Amino acid sequence: MERNVEPSVIRGQLRAPASKSMTQRAIAAALLADGQSIILNPSYCDDSLAAMSIAVGLGARVNPHPGELEITGSCVLKEPKLNCGESGLAIRMFSPIAALYPAEIIMSGANSLKKRPMSMIEEALSQLGVKCTSTGGFLPLTIQGPIAGGYAEIDGSVSSQLLTGLLLALPLATNDSEIKVTNLKSKPYIDMTIEILRSFGITVHNHDYNLFTIPGNQKYIPNRYTVESDWSGGAFLLVAGAINGELTVNGLNTESLQSDMAIISALEKAGAKMKISGNQIDISRSELKAFDFDATESPDLFPPLVALAAYCKGVSSIKGVSRLIYKESDRASALKLEFGKMNIGIEIKDDSMFVTGGQPQGAHVESHEDHRIAMAVAIAALGATGTVFIRDSQCVAKSYPGFFDDLRLLGALVHE
Repeated sequence: MERNVEPSVIRGQLRAPASKSMTQRAIAAALLADGQSIILNPSYCDDSLAAMSIAVGLGARVNPHPGELEITGSCVLKEPKLNCGESGLAIRMFSPIAALYPAEIIMSGANSLKKRPMSMIEEALSQLGVKCTSTGGFLPLTIQGPIAGGYAEIDGSVSSQLLTGLLLALPLATNDSEIKVTNLKSKPYIDMTIEILRSFGITVHNHDYNLFTIPGNQKYIPNRYTVESDWSGGAFLLVAGAINGELTVNGLNTESLQSDMAIISALEKAGAKMKISGNQIDISRSELKAFDFDATESPDLFPPLVALAAYCKGVSSIKGVSRLIYKESDRASALKLEFGKMNIGIEIKDDSMFVTGGQPQGAHVESHEDHRIAMAVAIAALGATGTVFIRDSQCVAKSYPGFFDDLRLLGALVHE
C-alpha cells in the first residue's frame, strides 16, 4: 500500500503504543506457567500476533480482548510446525522454548526472516544436547529436545534475543545451566527479560553480562502483568513533535529498562524543546542542532535519529552501524538511499553514520518492507518542502499498526 504524507504541523496528545518486545516476552512466560496469566495493555502488532500463534501451537490457550490478553499455559504440543512471521525475536526466543519438548518441531518464518542467519541458534542448542538443524544456515529450523541444561557459549554481538530465549527455557530444564556470552550487545533487553522472569517467579543470575547461571527444575507462576508503553514506537512520535509539532506523549516510563529510552538524550543533545513530567513528555518544534550519539545499545533508534538529524543544522554522527545488518532490511543502506531521495546526505564510514541536516524535499520513497524505515520517512515528511509518497507502508503493522492513524489524529495529512 502506498501512502503519501503532506507537510503538516501536528498538535495534540496521545499515548505511546504498547511495547511489542515486552508483550512477546510476557506471552512466552505465560505459555510456560501452569495456570492462567493476564497480560494487560498488550501490543496486537504483527510480531505479537506471531508470538500468540506460536504459544497456541506449543499448547497454550490464548484469548485476546481489548486491552487484555488471557493466556493459560500448557506444555502439551498442539502443532509441530510453527511460523514466526517476520519476527526476529520470535524465532530466537521460541526456538529454545521449543527445545523443551521431546517431539520434533519445525520453526519457519516469512519474507525478511528467511534471509537472516540462524546458525547461532543451531550451535547454541546443539551444545545443550538438542538436535537442531538449519537449512544451510537459514530457516526452517528442525528442533528436537528435550533440552536438559548444561553449558553453552554464545556470541552476543549480533543480537541478545537468543540469550533471552535460553534464559526463558533453561529454568525448566532438569539440570542447572551456565551460559557464557561474549561481546553482548543490547544489554538493556536482557535486563527486561530478567525483570519479566522475576515477575513470573523465575530466578537467573547475571554475572556482569558475561556469564549467566540458571538453576533448573524451576516453576513459572501465573501472573497479572502490565506491558509498558514502547520507547521504540514513542521515539518516532517524539521526533515528529520536534520536527514540526506541539505534542504531548503520555505513558512512556522514564524509569524504563528499555534501551530506546535513550532517544531523550539524543533529543536533548539536538536542542529539542522538551519538558518531562513523570510519564508525560511535552515536545514542540524548535531550532535543532547537530548531535553525536552512540546507538550501539539501541540500534532500533537509527531510523528516528536519522529523521531528527535531517532537520538539525550541521552534520550529526550516529555510531553503531554494524548493528543494522540483520534487520528487516539492510537498514543503513536503506536509510542512505531513501533519505538521499529527500535531499538529505548520509555517509557511512566504519561504524558511524554521518547525516547532513537541511530541508527534506518531497519524494517517492520505498519502505524496503521495513516498518522503521516507513515510519522514519513519514515523520521526516512533516516538515518537508513537498509530499512524500511511501511505497509498501503497510509494513508498520509489524510493530505499530496504528501509526498512520495516530498521525492523522494529530493533524497530519496522510492519504492512501
